[in-house]
Amino acid sequence: MRRVAKISAACAATAAFALTATACGSTSSDNDKSSSSSGDGKGVKIGLAFDVGGRGDRSFNDSAARGADKAKKEFGGEIKELTAKTSDTEADREQRLSDMAEAGYSPIIGVGYAYAASMTKVAAKYPKTSFGIVDSVVDAKNVDSITFTEEQGSYLAGVAAALKTKKDHVGFIGGVDVPLIKKFEAGYVQGVKDTNSKIKVDTQYLSHGSDTSGFASPDKGKEAAQGMLDNGADVIYSAAGSSGNGAIEAVNGVKGAWAIGVDSDQYSIPGLAKYKNSILTSMVKNVDLGVYDFVKSVHGGKPLTGTNTYSLSKDGVSLSTSGGFIDDIQAKLDAAKKKIVDGSVKVKTTP
Repeated sequence: MRRVAKISAACAATAAFALTATACGSTSSDNDKSSSSSGDGKGVKIGLAFDVGGRGDRSFNDSAARGADKAKKEFGGEIKELTAKTSDTEADREQRLSDMAEAGYSPIIGVGYAYAASMTKVAAKYPKTSFGIVDSVVDAKNVDSITFTEEQGSYLAGVAAALKTKKDHVGFIGGVDVPLIKKFEAGYVQGVKDTNSKIKVDTQYLSHGSDTSGFASPDKGKEAAQGMLDNGADVIYSAAGSSGNGAIEAVNGVKGAWAIGVDSDQYSIPGLAKYKNSILTSMVKNVDLGVYDFVKSVHGGKPLTGTNTYSLSKDGVSLSTSGGFIDDIQAKLDAAKKKIVDGSVKVKTTP
């Protein structure tokens, strides 16, 4: 049986260390990056296999990178980064993980659900290497499956949207039509409807199935958001990696409209500074916390394994308050959070 580790509230407190840069910036898998720290000779060799977009996406991958950066700063060692391409095959992902394992990196972290199949194979070949995967579950003795209750945080984003819309019309943009992103949609729509059942919710996905371009196409995000704005929506939530940056840009061009960011506190990201006054809040998914906890466990000689779920009650997901735009509705958001945490509201994971 797999051991299911529980994340303590004290551990979650480290989430405060960084809530800045969702689901993407772009390099090919051949253009790897590595950085090192002198440390004390007992540091960690962290391998990061990013999803499409890589470090610099201002969202999901950047959150994972912050966790690794914090661990390297604290423990010494080095980080090697390889980034997925939208054209990747299973063989490409398997090779990426294998290359790092052969080079002695441990832990090796697959940032994104797309690494599940390849990690299952590679982890079996390298049983002495510690692997971690974000947003999926790999049943192996040497793998830490780092998951989040995205639907719970998205529910709160839906409540915020419902309380802020002036037109009773909001939107949701998903990067890729897959079960993970459906969790964001499900929570958001439920939060909107539980707050005001009369509000219309438009939904659109930018790509489907194995086509992951929807996570790294700001132009597609901008076009989708513009269509929703033209159709009457005035609050748009995007769970679409760097494509969401395009949606934020589109919303910024419409007076009175709001964007809701994802994965990182996008209001605080320098690259989005000129749009920050249009970012109502962000559904922060503390991938950095999950990555940091895993690296810390490996450094301490007791690697986390099994499934570690970072929930709303453990601050694994939350709404950012940067900008003060939700201060006036914070009491209602706190009440909604309490209902989820105490179980009186069950948030759906499918639309």
